[in-house]
Amino acid sequence: MVMKFVMVQKTMKKGKRGRAAVVVLGDFGRSPRMQYHALSLARQASLEVDIVAYGGSDPHGAVLDNPSIHLHTMKEVIPHGLPRIFYLLALPLKALAQFLVLLWYVCIRIPSPDVFIVQNPPSIPTLIAVKWACWLRRSAFIIDWHNFGYTLLGLSLGRSHALVKTYYWCERHFGSMADGALCVTKAMQHELAQNWGIRAVVLYDQPPEFFRPALLAEKHELFCRLKKDISHQHGLHDCVTHDIDENTGNSLFTTQIGDSLSMNENRPALIVSSTSWTADEDFEMLLQAALMYDRRVAAILNEPDSIKNEIIWSEISKGKQFLYPRLLFIITGKGPQREKYEEQIKKLNLKRVAFRTMWLKAEDYPLLLGSADLGVCLHTSSSGLDLPMKMLFKRFPDECDALKLLRRGAKESGASANWAFEWQQHALPLIEKVIAEKSH
Repeated sequence: MVMKFVMVQKTMKKGKRGRAAVVVLGDFGRSPRMQYHALSLARQASLEVDIVAYGGSDPHGAVLDNPSIHLHTMKEVIPHGLPRIFYLLALPLKALAQFLVLLWYVCIRIPSPDVFIVQNPPSIPTLIAVKWACWLRRSAFIIDWHNFGYTLLGLSLGRSHALVKTYYWCERHFGSMADGALCVTKAMQHELAQNWGIRAVVLYDQPPEFFRPALLAEKHELFCRLKKDISHQHGLHDCVTHDIDENTGNSLFTTQIGDSLSMNENRPALIVSSTSWTADEDFEMLLQAALMYDRRVAAILNEPDSIKNEIIWSEISKGKQFLYPRLLFIITGKGPQREKYEEQIKKLNLKRVAFRTMWLKAEDYPLLLGSADLGVCLHTSSSGLDLPMKMLFKRFPDECDALKLLRRGAKESGASANWAFEWQQHALPLIEKVIAEKSH
């Protein structure tokens, strides 16, 4: 199915400088929403866009290739992964160092913009530094509220900690000084209005044009590129490695004969989850679900506990199909708890479930999502107000009616809304308004 999006184009009323700045106190390559802001500012508002952020991961090629987008990369001042006692001591020093570096970038390094658009969290020192820059350079100030920073800090220190209370005061005080605000849900909009005195415009996270169902040829090329990552990881031997032949041009999911491509009937169901491997994502729950699936399928098929995994894998590789398929979970992302959970995965001894952790190129991630049979979100909101991205495999792949119904609903929902349209309807009027008010 080809999805067509209709967007009413209009010319933005530019400020006197014709520039916008996007500020992310984090890895810009891991901030898709802010990447989409930058693209829309350049494409739909016809502005020159300066991005101030940390490096680490490459953003999408559409961002890098746009001549109107200019990336200014800051360097980390204090490394991650410090022991807790040093973390508490270093936190104020890190915030001060970040503040000084960020202040230099937003006040001196980049050209003066008509508007700053800032990702929150983190709130400290971002909101303070950008507010000072707005005073100095007479720019408008918009905060895009993804969550509340004090609630994230509270996950590690506890809500009653003095640093968390200080963070809350700073976030609320400087957040209320912005000229405009965006947020990700109506629940957050209500919280900001009722308890923070901030009027925010809801801009839902919608996919840009490069998120779509992948074509068969795209799936084949992607899975062939990822063959080594799927077949060899951490020395694992499981239901997936047993079925991969690296010496052919075929993949675990697809087969090519001449010019003809087809999906393998005996392929595993592909489940994709993106995570930052942090405390606000319950990966333990996914491991328990995988274990339950593995045990319940074995019980349904009346398999004795004594049967060796290799016997089942050999039957699968020879083409035997079962009522329930193998599951391959591909978990993408980087973060502090990744190694911890990789060690837990090794100890599970699963018959029909396999896990792979990897970091994908920005262009490959939409293709992987577009090739998946199911996406799983592990995010549990620290504030309860932001929006997480959200076993149906009986008789997979051809007679899996529940999964087909879910997929059909997702396609219909995606066809009715997309990032460019939502941004044009909700973000652009706010940006025009604050720029006009600031220029008077």
